[in-house]
Order: sequence, then structure tokens, then C-alpha cells
Amino acid sequence: MSYYGGDSRGASSYGGGGGSSYGGGGSYGGGGGGFGGGGFGGGGYGGGGGFGGGGGSSFGNSGLGGSLSNIDFTKTDLIPFEKDFYIEHPAVTARPESEAQAWRASKQIVVVGTGVPKPCLTFEEASMPEYVLSEVMKQGFDKPTPIQSQGWPMALKGKNMVGVSATGSGKTLAFLLPAMIHINAQEECDKFGASSEIKNTVVYGGVPKSQQVRHLRSGVEIVIATPGRLIDHLEQGNTNLKRVTYLVLDEADRMLDMGFEPQLRKICSQIRPDRQVLMWSATWPKEVQNLARDYLHEFYQVTVGSLDLSGNKDVTQIVDVCTDGDKYRNLLRYLKENLTHKDRVLVFVETKKGCDMLTRSLRMDGFQARAMHGDKSQEERDWLVLTPKTNDLMCITDVAARGLDVDDIRMVVNFDFPNDTETCVAVSFFVSEKNGRMAREIMEILNRTQQVVPPELHSAAMMGGGGGRGGGRGRGGGRRF
Repeated sequence: MSYYGGDSRGASSYGGGGGSSYGGGGSYGGGGGGFGGGGFGGGGYGGGGGFGGGGGSSFGNSGLGGSLSNIDFTKTDLIPFEKDFYIEHPAVTARPESEAQAWRASKQIVVVGTGVPKPCLTFEEASMPEYVLSEVMKQGFDKPTPIQSQGWPMALKGKNMVGVSATGSGKTLAFLLPAMIHINAQEECDKFGASSEIKNTVVYGGVPKSQQVRHLRSGVEIVIATPGRLIDHLEQGNTNLKRVTYLVLDEADRMLDMGFEPQLRKICSQIRPDRQVLMWSATWPKEVQNLARDYLHEFYQVTVGSLDLSGNKDVTQIVDVCTDGDKYRNLLRYLKENLTHKDRVLVFVETKKGCDMLTRSLRMDGFQARAMHGDKSQEERDWLVLTPKTNDLMCITDVAARGLDVDDIRMVVNFDFPNDTETCVAVSFFVSEKNGRMAREIMEILNRTQQVVPPELHSAAMMGGGGGRGGGRGRGGGRRF
């Protein structure tokens, strides 16, 4: 999921980040044929592609892509394209390497690679073209985030790169702005100049294909896609990826966790081998490392923050140790004691059935609750997210939350405690007989973020509740309320 950072429709902005005006269907249009046909399905050149871990793609589609043959690009006449557009600002050139290293250390940034460029600390130092810089300034940003400061020079140099950074760190613009420059620099774009609009379209499941097909066939420069639906279009001949030169794999860990590795590998086989690839992930597990090793050669890597699991010190985290039967009663107490009618709340539940049951119970108790899960149509999901004033409390499954962008959240509740501690901890109901194996790890997270550790949780940890992360990102336990 692009949690607080993905497109609300399930496909995320240029592969997963989002929330900016550059997102799918945003200020740069929702498809159409710019630059003489664009990079996808048309006659132009220099397209970009992105894949996000958002919803809308079905699970278990292991047969997807079976009719697509790997392309032998050694027998293809590939049109040369530019990659390196980075012009180092004089202020960056004059900055001593020791100062750059000190800045990285202060921001908890670690870089790996040969010839890693120094960070740009202001938008002006990034040497962005005026048409890009002016749009950035309109958004009211005062300076780049740490991942943007280090990520922009890496991406603009045309090198493959891996970015490991938490959601909400600004990684979307870290790969999206270089993509715009990459597109506008190609030969076809030179005819029209930087003022031409960059056409993009979104491709995701759960909605009719007809409009997606029209956009793909008319030609666009950026395709924002979930893996399953993109492969569906490829198999039907609605587009091809032969002209893609800039590929973003965003939320790589989530996509692999959702079982999309075969689809990602099939998609990569359809793209020219000399493409530039940017892979973004919130974590750095072996599966992501293997994918990077196979598809990103001689890449830069930038990591912001620790690779160890940790909570956010700016978020008050509460673990309520209780019986299964007390969870609903305790939830009502937390909601009534801490919220006003203007606050928005997310409540995570393990199953779709449980999500509906909890929603009904909350509505009976006077809360304006709504449910979101995999059985809801795309139109229902859009309505739930886009009408926040009438939805102060949303019950949601973990799977449905992937690719969701919800602003102004006051409280996040894990009604069913997750099977793994990678999932956000805000207010969690911990049933010791079911969740005891994670007690020690949860206690360590609370200690690291200077939160209150309940005595009952400490007791559960001392009784042998440890054992690391559970299998996957599902949510454990049923409910009786």
C-alpha cells in the first residue's frame, strides 16, 4: 500500500507515490497523444513506466503474462536515447565532500555506489529546468526532503538506483521530476519544447478497460500501472513497452509481498535492457535485493533512516492488552475519549466479514462508519476516499489499504493485531494468548520510540513472547463482539 502516499484509486501516482499534482490524471492530463504519439502504443519515443503496489490488481494471477514471449532485443534496432541530464550547480561543486558526508549523517542517509553525487540542499541547487521548478514552487515546498536532495542527482545522472525510504518521505517527486526531464529531453520532444504537456494515464483493475485502451492506443508518455492490469493490456495488444526508457518500480517490497514477482519479471522482459530503472522500497528484504541484483546493474543505493523496524516518535503509540471479548468495548472508549466529530479514523480489521460486522456495530453505536475491503467496487472506494466530510471512521482490511491515500488521519487502530510488526502501530489491541509471540518485539519498538510499555505487555514478553515477524502482512485473530 502507498499508505498516505498512493493514489486513492488503487494505482499509484507514477508507480506508487502520489498525492502531488503530477499524479495520474492530474495537471498533465489523463492520456492522449502528446509529443507525436508518446512512448506507449504510439509513434513517438521516450516513454516512462511505473508500477505501484496499490490495489485493483487481483491476487494469485500466476498465469498472467503466459502468452507474452520474452523479447530478444539483440535483434532489435534500438534508437539511442539520453540518460544523463545532471548539471551540477556551482554551490554543490564547491561544497566539500566532508560537508556532504556530515549532512548525510545528520539526515540518517547512507549511500552506496561509485561516484555518488553530492546532495543538492535547495531546489535551485538541483538545477531543474524552469518549467519543472516553477511547478514545484507553486506547491509551496520550501526545500527538498532528504530523499529528494540525494535522490535527484542520482536519478538525473541516468544511473540505475535503489531508494529505501519510508512512505511520506517525498520519494514520489524524487523519481517523478527526473522522469519529466527524461521525457522532455528525447528527440521527439524537442520539436515542441518544454511547454508541451506530458500526457499520462492510469492503468489498474476494478474499472472498465475502455478508457484505458483509448489512452494507451492514442499514445502517452507516462503510464501509471498495477502489474496485473498492465499485463492484461499487453496480452490483448493494447500497448507495448518497447519504447520505455525510464522504469520505476515503486513499493517493491509490497508488490513482492503480494505475490507479483512473476508479473514484474515478465514486464521487465518486455522493456529494452538499456533502460534506466529506479526501484523504491520501504524495507530491504532479500526478495527485493534479489530483484535489484537481477534488473539493476551498477546501481546507486540511498537509504534514509535505519533498515531496522522502528516506530515514529511523532506518533503516540498505545498497546491495549485485553481479552478478545473486551476489544470492541475498549475501542468505543478510545473513540469517545479522544475524538471530535471532525477527526478521521482508520480501523484495521483482518477479514472482509469482520470489517462489515465492526462497521455495523459502530453505526449502531452512533458512529458514521464505513467499510472498505476487496468486495467493494472501485466506485465505492472512490466515494469513500473523496468524500471525507461524511466519513469520519473507516473500517478497512490491510489489503484494501494498499495504494490508498487518505489525508488528515487523527487515529489508526489495529482492531485485529497484525501478524507482523512491520504494520503501523498506533492504537493496537493485543490479545496475549494469540499475539504473545510478538510481545518482545513490540516492547522493543515502544522503547525505541520512547512510548509507554503496558505492564501486561512486559509480562507477556517475559513469559517467552518473542519470535520475530509472522508470515506476511496479514492480520491475526478473529473477533467476537
